[in-house]
Amino acid sequence: MALTSDPPSTDSLTKDPSVSGTAAATAPAAATASAPADLVVVPVRHPWRWVAVAATAVLLVQFGHGLVTNPGWEWDVFAAFLTTETILQAVWVTLQLTFYGTALGFAIGIVLAFMRLSASPFLRSVAFAYIWAFRSIPLIVQLLFWFNLAYLYKELSIGIPFGPTFLSFDTMGLVGEMSAAVLGLALHQAAYAAEIVRGGVLAVDEGQLEAAASLGIPKLRQARRIVLPQAMRSILPNAANEIISLFKGTSIVSVMAIGELFYQVQVVYGRNGRVVPLLMVATAWYVLLTTVLSVVQHYVERHYAKGSAR
Repeated sequence: MALTSDPPSTDSLTKDPSVSGTAAATAPAAATASAPADLVVVPVRHPWRWVAVAATAVLLVQFGHGLVTNPGWEWDVFAAFLTTETILQAVWVTLQLTFYGTALGFAIGIVLAFMRLSASPFLRSVAFAYIWAFRSIPLIVQLLFWFNLAYLYKELSIGIPFGPTFLSFDTMGLVGEMSAAVLGLALHQAAYAAEIVRGGVLAVDEGQLEAAASLGIPKLRQARRIVLPQAMRSILPNAANEIISLFKGTSIVSVMAIGELFYQVQVVYGRNGRVVPLLMVATAWYVLLTTVLSVVQHYVERHYAKGSAR
């Protein structure tokens, strides 16, 4: 029999089933009683966001007001020259340079891309050297080089290598201003197109090709029905950027006195001194045609995106 007795501890109270049950029953009731009946939700305030919106809107309104009221823009001169025959012919020349440069550039680029993917070290080295060289040399230097090709080679011939020739052509008559421009743009574009195509092909899972090969599908059909549709999803955005860049980059052929858009604009404002409105004429055509190319890009991408999650 104990002579002294300790007071019951809190642990023993909490371990008592009757006590713990009572506390568990009364806790939710107390929490419910202390919580407000209706919670007021206060949205997060973004004062600086509205300040930025207001400042940007003011700047845009001021810019638009300047476009309308500033007489230096000379919108009447802009409207008079926008659709003149000279400008329309220059736009047509620009579109021709873009089309031929893109078609030949991507045709050569596809060959270079598969050379880089080849198992042959020699073909890989040649393709790598081409891409390295043409991406390193500025486009204007390449254009001037092809424009002065007759300085190095008086004539071009077809025949047995290091042997007799069957046909020969005068270089000066064969490679003119337009031919030199298309050749320079296409060879320059091919270096970038090769890397774009190679990246798209590498994006396709190699296991799909192995599965197709195990089923006995020919390699050409593998490339056409398996690799190409999937690779195009990666190729198209970068390829469209290159085409648009080439379209705007055709202005550099003005150094060869080819009558493309920017060159003709320079000729016109060199005669009448209306520099700003004529530059706006060129800008308007570039923006319009770039928008058309962007719309075409959207629909082509949507076509190749069928069956994929977007």
